[in-house]
Amino acid sequence: MWDWILWTVVGLVALGVVALLALVLAMRTKNQRGLTVIRRFSRWASRRAGEPGEGATYVRHVGRRSGKPYTTRIDVYPMDDGYVAFLPYGTGADWVRNVRAAGSAELVVKGRSYDVVAPQVVEPAAAWPYLSTGDRWVARIFGVTEFLVLQRAPVAAGGGA
Repeated sequence: MWDWILWTVVGLVALGVVALLALVLAMRTKNQRGLTVIRRFSRWASRRAGEPGEGATYVRHVGRRSGKPYTTRIDVYPMDDGYVAFLPYGTGADWVRNVRAAGSAELVVKGRSYDVVAPQVVEPAAAWPYLSTGDRWVARIFGVTEFLVLQRAPVAAGGGA
């Protein structure tokens, strides 16, 4: 009688394991088909990123050639005077290329906006001190070898925040 429940649970666990392995494989090998599926899912899953109470962050940037404004969900970690961002797709991601070309962007973290400047790609060793043990573990599993450091722009004298 309970066999069907057991097999259903086993099937769901197996499906989850296969999905996780496919995710890790796509990220580590930078397989374009797999990365496209991940990007689409990530876009759907992060619809509310950057809003108050949300842990995710948006970066607002301008296209290098089009001049069109874009908003992209990213993961950042606070540093002394800025933020460090994971680059799971590497430095070739459009948002990274746009921010580096412009030299600045706007981050929306938990509903608050920050101007950031001086984007600099760094090795994992430079980012490790700002990441939790779990985040370092995730970066290693997914083969993240580059991070982007974004310095908080100086606030003008008499300015807000």
